[in-house]
Amino acid sequence: MTDWVKACNPTAPIANVEEAKAAARASAIAIFIGVLWALYGVIYLMGEGGAVVQAAVADGMAQNPEAAAMPGMTDMMMGFAIGGAIAVVVIQIVLGAVQWFKPNVIIPIIFTILVVYGLGSTALGLMMAGSNPAAAATPMWQIVVGFIVMIVELVLHIAGIRGGNALGKFKREAEYAS
Repeated sequence: MTDWVKACNPTAPIANVEEAKAAARASAIAIFIGVLWALYGVIYLMGEGGAVVQAAVADGMAQNPEAAAMPGMTDMMMGFAIGGAIAVVVIQIVLGAVQWFKPNVIIPIIFTILVVYGLGSTALGLMMAGSNPAAAATPMWQIVVGFIVMIVELVLHIAGIRGGNALGKFKREAEYAS
């Protein structure tokens, strides 16, 4: 078994197929960390966070008379939000399993893009919330933990990209040698 700390280091040299596979699997670890954070999000959305979403929908409906005429809109929106969050968790689990059992470079690239987008949109949301503090409904500790989770994921996905590229290189070299 290779050293996992070395495998998760995006600057560590990759000398053989086993090290490349371990580095590529770092991306799967990042995906599973994201699954745990997303599961917390689903649980939060089903409880205290759901009340925040329902209040926001009700506020929006009060400002739009056409939407206010639609009964059950709040419940429908909550159903879509919870269903969408669960779907994202399931997709992450599947992609994490694929990355673990058949490491490649595509999945880490996709998740790196998503994590960078998440970091940027969260930072932008914080800057916009500064102009209207009443609009900021998410507790600060959740935002901070979310930032930390995304930064850890970013480092692991970068290691996964390097590992996936190295696996491809080793595979091409093996095909060329035979």
